[in-house]
Amino acid sequence: MTLPREEVLARARKVKALVLDVDGVLTDASLFYGARGEAMKAFSARDGFAVKLAQSEGLRVAILSGRQAPPLKARLRDLGIPRELAVEGSRDKKRDLARLAARLGLRLDEVAYMGDDLPDLPAIADAGLSACPGDATGVVCERCHHVCRAGGGHGAVREMVELILAARGRWDVIVESWSEGTAAEGFFARSEPAAGHGD
Repeated sequence: MTLPREEVLARARKVKALVLDVDGVLTDASLFYGARGEAMKAFSARDGFAVKLAQSEGLRVAILSGRQAPPLKARLRDLGIPRELAVEGSRDKKRDLARLAARLGLRLDEVAYMGDDLPDLPAIADAGLSACPGDATGVVCERCHHVCRAGGGHGAVREMVELILAARGRWDVIVESWSEGTAAEGFFARSEPAAGHGD
């Protein structure tokens, strides 16, 4: 059920980890195949920058996907998401969300989850804060606490990270530090430069 913004922000203030589905969240759900059948995915550099920004602010980021694909492994390396915080090929997202929370040493009410389709519903029901891209399937939009304006693969993750950091009272501080040119040195010192940091 979509919640009023103040309640969403109250839940976001408790969040210590953000768990993301991949297809339809980090991507726009398009699947590309090369002539030899190799899979390719398109990821947003702005979403990637948001993931790195979240990590630099102490917000853990994890992946919970129903698919397995080599391009995701490359993207996880770019984003510095450790293998133990990435579940691929999940057939039970409720169980796997609980396992990720346990690996992080967190309660489920300290975890935000973003998904876009029916397999995500059990995780959406259990997360302390649930969200979906604006172009998620209808029933998911109806059951999430927050529906982003942006679509999957087109800034929904960025929007969610901004919401959580704003709830923590950090977003305006972050924007100001980048505006003054004081953020970049510390930011890149805390994270390996990689594709997806944005330009």
